[in-house]
Amino acid sequence: MHQSLSDRLQQILERNPAAFAALNRGVEKEGLRTLEDGRISHTDHPKSLGSALTHPAITTDYSEALLELITPAYPDIDQMLGKLEDLHRLVYRNLPSGETLWVGSMPCKLAGDESVRIAEYGDSNSGKLKHTYRRGLAHRYGRIMQSIAGLHFNFSVGEEFWGAVLENAEDGEALQQAKTGGYFGLIRNFRRWSWLLMYLFGASPALDASFLNGRPSKLEQLAPDTFGLPYATSLRMSGLGYQNNAQSSLHICFNYLHTYTKTLYDAIHTPYPPYEKYGVMKGGEYQQLNTNILQIENEYYNTIRPKRVTARGEKPLQALQRRGIEYIEVRCLDLNPLLPLGIDRQQACFMDAFLLTCMLAPNPLISDMECDIIDQNFTKTVEQGRKPGVALTRIIDGREQDLALTDWAHEIFDNMSMVAECLGQVTGNSDHADSIRALRQRLEHPEKTPSALCLDGIHADGGYLKWLLALSQRHQANLSAKPFPESLAEQAQETAAKSWQDEENLRKSDQIPFAEYLLQYLEYS
Repeated sequence: MHQSLSDRLQQILERNPAAFAALNRGVEKEGLRTLEDGRISHTDHPKSLGSALTHPAITTDYSEALLELITPAYPDIDQMLGKLEDLHRLVYRNLPSGETLWVGSMPCKLAGDESVRIAEYGDSNSGKLKHTYRRGLAHRYGRIMQSIAGLHFNFSVGEEFWGAVLENAEDGEALQQAKTGGYFGLIRNFRRWSWLLMYLFGASPALDASFLNGRPSKLEQLAPDTFGLPYATSLRMSGLGYQNNAQSSLHICFNYLHTYTKTLYDAIHTPYPPYEKYGVMKGGEYQQLNTNILQIENEYYNTIRPKRVTARGEKPLQALQRRGIEYIEVRCLDLNPLLPLGIDRQQACFMDAFLLTCMLAPNPLISDMECDIIDQNFTKTVEQGRKPGVALTRIIDGREQDLALTDWAHEIFDNMSMVAECLGQVTGNSDHADSIRALRQRLEHPEKTPSALCLDGIHADGGYLKWLLALSQRHQANLSAKPFPESLAEQAQETAAKSWQDEENLRKSDQIPFAEYLLQYLEYS
């Protein structure tokens, strides 16, 4: 029998109220390098920013133009956002003349697959592995998919929290198993409720016509060279993103660690005929890591992932199997183009309260039937979440219940308000409660959601490309106008130089040819 949310909150307050302060969060924020006419950049990753393979905070994701800015995990939201701003200003100082960072999740103007360069990471074995994996993604999904950008929110709770939550918390294997169970409970409720994040923070209701590249779609023309859906919240998380038949067959609903890791392991080792046509090697060049459903576990795309920092040479699945979950990564958040950093303090406070509510509320196992319903709710929200009267389905005592999206959302907000009150008792401020109170207004006023405001801007400025380009350049000008401390500049130069040396050391340390390295990498023990 699951404890109620109020009972669990009361238990923590009685045992150790300070546990509510033991939160850590960090972000990984992507952004396309874009030319001043709105086309995607074809230039190399700027050398002055360091090695994309080894730099701890500035790298590339799927394509060479897709920058990724990574903050450490911080116990303080302002520190996290301050670091993210510093990284933006550093990037702007080092971009080639005429380039900017695209502030939307759906890309700038493209010219087909060939206009998107696959990211390159040098001649070391690990660099070749990363490039080959992305070449495989290009074959499987198309390069255009590798131009989509998002924001990942990493979240964990500290030891004080576990000591207040778990019965007879003790060191060792039993404690880690309990932590892993707690994070899986968070993930299950997150899956049930993640549609709410799409409604509140989805910011990609439209896209430039070049993204479609002549492909048929159910999108409507909303403005010149602009297609979308009138009530959509996040086309990035719709079927236009990283979705395919191979992955949809996996049915991973996060009930147990061993079933999660086994399903991914099997997918990495199960041949998939549609991918076999590309082969592994063609014309003396690697086309993909293998021809299986997944090349590696990171190819599995979901709205949330259990994570563990890996040791050298260790794979993510191995780390999870050996030491359990360390933190979770929320992967479904759009960049908010109206915000200079793509996220603000209000949203970060909301994420704290939302994820804690997911963890502490009753989180029963997900049946196959509910797993399908969860996916249907999510799809309905990303495609028509702002449509008046839109209804979702949930499972109550094994039975389906239809209810209005806004009614269900208010119930979740009510639960989050209890969590925010506890957070406020510890922090001494009402930031989390204020965030919940402000964002609740979007339930009755869908015109205040980012997706609606994006459509307003697109219509006012005459199209997606024109509006997003002007906004991108405006954010760049405003952030670049702030003084950049000399100490930060010197530190950035040192970090970049060290990253190049680290990459060189990796290359020199390679003792075997890449073919052998790849075989060893794909082996699981």
